[in-house]
Amino acid sequence: MKAIAGILGFIWRGLDGVRKVLHFILLLGLFLIIGAALSPSIPIVPARGALVLAPQGALVEQLAGDPFERAIAEAYGTNRPETLLRDLIFAVDAAAKDKRIELMVLDLSSMTGGGIAKLQELAQAIQRFRAGGKKVYAFGESFDQSQYYLAAHADEIYLDPHGLVLIEGFGYYRTFLKGMIDKLAVDVNVFRAGKFKSFTDQFSRSDMSEQEEQESLAWLNALWAQYQAGVTKARGLDEGAIAAYSTEYAEIAKAHRGDLATAALERNLVTELKSRREFEEQIKELVGEDKEHTFKHVAHWDYLAAARSGERLKIEGDHIGVVVAAGEILDGPQPPGTIGSDSTSRLLRDALHDDDVKAVVLRIDSPGGSMLASEVIRREIDALREAGKPVIASMSSTAASGGYYIAMDADEIWASPATLTGSIGVFAVFPTIERTLEKFGITIDGVGTTPFAGSLRLDRTLNDGAKTILQNSIDHAYSVFVNNVATARERSFDDIDAVAQGRVWAGVDAAQHGLVDKLGSYKDALDAAAERAGLGKDYKVNYIEPPMGWRQALAMRAQILAARITRALVPEQQLFADARRILAPLEAELSRLARFNDPQNVYYYCLCSAP
Repeated sequence: MKAIAGILGFIWRGLDGVRKVLHFILLLGLFLIIGAALSPSIPIVPARGALVLAPQGALVEQLAGDPFERAIAEAYGTNRPETLLRDLIFAVDAAAKDKRIELMVLDLSSMTGGGIAKLQELAQAIQRFRAGGKKVYAFGESFDQSQYYLAAHADEIYLDPHGLVLIEGFGYYRTFLKGMIDKLAVDVNVFRAGKFKSFTDQFSRSDMSEQEEQESLAWLNALWAQYQAGVTKARGLDEGAIAAYSTEYAEIAKAHRGDLATAALERNLVTELKSRREFEEQIKELVGEDKEHTFKHVAHWDYLAAARSGERLKIEGDHIGVVVAAGEILDGPQPPGTIGSDSTSRLLRDALHDDDVKAVVLRIDSPGGSMLASEVIRREIDALREAGKPVIASMSSTAASGGYYIAMDADEIWASPATLTGSIGVFAVFPTIERTLEKFGITIDGVGTTPFAGSLRLDRTLNDGAKTILQNSIDHAYSVFVNNVATARERSFDDIDAVAQGRVWAGVDAAQHGLVDKLGSYKDALDAAAERAGLGKDYKVNYIEPPMGWRQALAMRAQILAARITRALVPEQQLFADARRILAPLEAELSRLARFNDPQNVYYYCLCSAP
């Protein structure tokens, strides 16, 4: 009987398994049918039309989150808009050679910046497009500072008659928490090395220190000079024209009785004032009208899908491997948009063990983070070099503190003149809440076998011995940092210490102080890697990224379709969307503090962010 029952049970479990599989297939089929109805049609590049370059959100070197998380967030409408810089550059360069694309239109209304270094890279691509004899047109109801930088590189700029061009200069303002901390009776124990290492000032001060003001103005002025030079050259303006426009903006507004569009026109910042309808009619005359009654065009994301459709999934033969290190440096495995000691090291090891990878470019856009995680990644760079594979560090908008640490051992360090780098310094923060608890009648008492037992509890005031240990560990970490830089740069400890101390430098100044080798673009760094590897001018490039298995891809597709259906049936309430936007800065700051996970609470981190 037991044998018969076992056989019947086996048959039943098999039939039940088949039932579940059929249910899954039917459910997936339903999602595919409904999703297809909700999805846009397959993009088609017109035989004659315009490429519309329309970045969404910030320009980034790497999209934040893994593909699954991004897809779900996009489907539910909860994602933070980002546009991959290399996608935009690929689209522009491909369109420059595409006979179907007759001109380019810049729609910058949804772009929120990303740093001057990235804007410079994209502006260079726009200039290459123009150099091929194709025109670029920019239109905006208004232009903010970062939007205008790109618009300035168009042949013609059109502004709505009720719009404005807002160029306010660069500023750096911080939130200081000392007043709140005092009210809460929290003791924030701060340990740092480097007189310019100012991250911890938010806990111990109510205003900006004199040293930080000095440092910040230096790099702000360097970046402001870069911005002005790029715009004045592109628009053919007199030197100082942008500074005068920004400085005298209140007087300009008064003189024009608030007509800021006319003011921008008179200052030659734009070509002509036109409404969007008038602008579209003008472009229609150049490329024709489509069935939607606008000018014939293809959006850059649709053009990307078409232009890359014939690309191979894997680059074959000798090539340059690119590892993108974007975001904060944290311990352990981390998703894209963050640099994990485990995950980024794994990518570097993939490059090490791939015989087809003849050189590596490490593309960095990071303010730093965990000391230990930075050291783990640096060791992988050394392993590549010891194996005979050249490593070129290419700095994007920011490569500071830990971001500089992972770059320093490369064979060459390339930076943009507008890169924020340096910040060679260390800090640790250890808050205790014993006095806070006392306000509520809660006290802590006990015994230990040594003076240090229980000394690192958050609910006990840090004793002098523990403070001595922590400060000495920070001093040691700083010494290691400076020594490693000195060794990598073939300089003395004192030479590096003089330009370290936690000070942030713009790329143009970092080059003068010997912290970077050369100033140039990402393409220049790729060329340098190819030259060192002997790959010639027609080299191939492959981005080394974590693979996605078929199960993940299938599950992702099903979840995306389910999310689209949900959004179609239950539209998002505007109130919730507004609340998220208002609370975004607070959420970002709290998230930053929550992500810090160095085992020793010691960080190579810079609060600087490229404007």
